[in-house]
Amino acid sequence: MKYLTSFLALLLAICTGCVTVQTNKQVHEADIVIYGGTSVAVISAVQAQRMGKSVIVVSPDKHLGGLSSGGLGWTDTGNKSVIGGLSREFYHRIWQHYNRQEAWKWQKKSEYGNRGQGTSAIDGKERTMWISEPHVAEQVFEDFVAEYNIPVHRDEWLDRKKGVKLDGTRIGSITTLSGKTFKGKVFIDATYEGDLMAAAGISYHVGREANSVYNEKWNGIQVGVLHHGHHFGDRKISPYVKPGDPASGLIPGISDKDPGKKGGGDHRVQAYCFRMCLTEHPENRVPFPKPEGYDPKQYELLGRILNSGWRDVFGKFDPIPNRKTDTNNHGPFSTDNIGMNYDYPDASYERRREIIKEHETYQKGLMYFLANDSAVPQDIRIRMSKWGLAKDEFIDNGNWPHQLYIREARRMIGEYVTTENDVLGKCKPPKPVGMGSYTMDSHNVQRYIKPDGFVQNEGDIGVRPKKPYRIAYGSITPKKNECENLLVPVCVSSSHIAFGSIRMEPVFMILGQSAATAAGFAIDDNIAVQDVSYDKLKQRLLADKQRL
Repeated sequence: MKYLTSFLALLLAICTGCVTVQTNKQVHEADIVIYGGTSVAVISAVQAQRMGKSVIVVSPDKHLGGLSSGGLGWTDTGNKSVIGGLSREFYHRIWQHYNRQEAWKWQKKSEYGNRGQGTSAIDGKERTMWISEPHVAEQVFEDFVAEYNIPVHRDEWLDRKKGVKLDGTRIGSITTLSGKTFKGKVFIDATYEGDLMAAAGISYHVGREANSVYNEKWNGIQVGVLHHGHHFGDRKISPYVKPGDPASGLIPGISDKDPGKKGGGDHRVQAYCFRMCLTEHPENRVPFPKPEGYDPKQYELLGRILNSGWRDVFGKFDPIPNRKTDTNNHGPFSTDNIGMNYDYPDASYERRREIIKEHETYQKGLMYFLANDSAVPQDIRIRMSKWGLAKDEFIDNGNWPHQLYIREARRMIGEYVTTENDVLGKCKPPKPVGMGSYTMDSHNVQRYIKPDGFVQNEGDIGVRPKKPYRIAYGSITPKKNECENLLVPVCVSSSHIAFGSIRMEPVFMILGQSAATAAGFAIDDNIAVQDVSYDKLKQRLLADKQRL
């Protein structure tokens, strides 16, 4: 009897262990599986529900909304008339929030000023608001999730090596590093990096194509192109530790490599930064912290620029409600950590975390330097010391944004490649599923030494389309022979310079809604996403108030 009891106890322990393993490797199933925690992930999930389809969001992020809730409150919109559907509904909900008196805690609504990106921040006629505080945007996404009862699995990271199971040219399931498996009929990659797309073996590009690849003018390396104020212009700033002496070595942040020829292709990626939410309201201000690893030598180049007379330090402290800002890169040396992200798109999770941490240290150190270092002119130092991080934003992350601005990573090479010729109206994209209108914009890509021995930035460019343009359905679908049940509304099939216009959060949300709509029809008709009837798709998109 004693041996039987021991055997039963052992058997129970083994079975208990089996149950534990099974729990760690739960299998979840839905019609549509969305990988990502961005604004696109939420909007796609809402549309999936509206299409009558079950949906699961598998989010590597704990916070939903990506950049839309991660500091980019000064929304890059372009022509707002082409923003429709759920994307516009998001900004309508922002308007509803700020239409309440209690939303204005740190300033009166009448004091805000209503300045926005190229137009009014608050459009009472259209009942939309295009500028918001990060926590307000995040709450709107959480409201969507709650209202539509959308299952969200947070902090779940795709096993990029062996987590995508393919059945021919269809994804059967994805598995995360925690052991959870998600089965679906159609999958949507809603990440900024395109991790699901890449793990599924879809063709993609990283870096800038040469102009010759797609018969473009504005792609590729931009040596000598100075479109914005984010360059040194004619200022003769030495890149060397001992000014004018190459033997003394380079100061940080400058490459000694050949920048390449204008119009040529390269592997380099435009710079990333955090979109900080700052305030000068004493009751809500947290002084800029001195980050661990702070090194004032990292900002020697900035000191030289300031000493040359440059003073536009506060040029992109764009106002958002309640006496806060969306602070973005501006000038020859700013929050963009130029040249420090080239390996990010294809990097391991561990390496990406290192890159993100390096960007955080750089940017926190930059603000601490400007507010405290004696190398900074006193007028700048005194003014900057009155600013700080907003105490009521990103409260679980030391008031620091939880999302690095991944301006560009991988770009799919799909059924149709959108190029500058589409954006500039030189051709007519087939089967449009959304529209864009923003300037073809790229931030700097590298900081190099000119032949005259002085420093210069390269890569910043802005070319404005004459009118809004259509975005083809084929730009969010892979090639059919590569995958039949995946849609990619963020890392879309486009050239580097065309992506510079598409990569705006409202446009991403537009494409996310269209992707989920197409997924629903592909499931209904049991066909590949590439074979969805465009007439049927168009009819539903228009019924859902998309602008085509």
